Formats: sequence, structure tokens, C-alpha cells
Amino acid sequence: MAWKKSPEELVPFLAENLKDVDCQSKQMFGYPVYFINNNRFIGAHQDDLFLRLAAEDRETTQATYEGIKPFEPMPGRIMKDYVTIPEKVYTDKQIFTELLAQSIYYASSLPPKEKKKRSRRSKR
Repeated sequence: MAWKKSPEELVPFLAENLKDVDCQSKQMFGYPVYFINNNRFIGAHQDDLFLRLAAEDRETTQATYEGIKPFEPMPGRIMKDYVTIPEKVYTDKQIFTELLAQSIYYASSLPPKEKKKRSRRSKR
């Protein structure tokens, strides 16, 4: 499967929607991904956004909105807590605001993730 670059407009879209959220931004694959307590909760992936949601919210969201599916960055590699949000959903301000709030709440409820210590081998 060929890697498809995310649309450039997702960068300012995420920045605008997360400007008032106490979170950190990092780059992954050239695009912003946002973290709360070192727990990733939203980011860009190809044409979609991905969100981290609690199990109940994931089930409800997938049943309610067309096009939302489990986040599978590589075939056969589903990321357990994440769903992809297609453009037709994330451009609906009301829906996106609700889903973002659920994701922020869930990520904030998780214990802070410890940063992995780099091994001697990877410091080269």
C-alpha cells in the first residue's frame, strides 16, 4: 500500500481547533499529532483525522456517523482505541466539536504515559 500524504489544510485545521486545549503537538510522518500527558489523542493520517476514544464512544460513533472506522495505519494493524474521521465528518463543526471533546476527556482520564528511555544502541 502506497503512503498518501495528508492534505496541507489539516495542519491549520488542527492548530485552530486545538489552540485552547492544554496539549502538546509533535510531528509524526510530517504532520501534527497531539498529546495530553504523553497520550496521543488526535492527528492527521492520509486524508483523514484519527481520534482516540473510549470503547463506548467508539462504538456509538461508528454506529452513528458514516465513514468512521477503526484506525488501521497499515493493513492488519488496527490501533485499539482509535477511529478515523473522514472529511465529511470533521468538517461538520458540531459533530467534530463533540467528538473532539470526547477524545480530550478520554485522553485526560488516562494515566500519564512515561517517556521511553532510549537504549545505548539507539543513541548512535
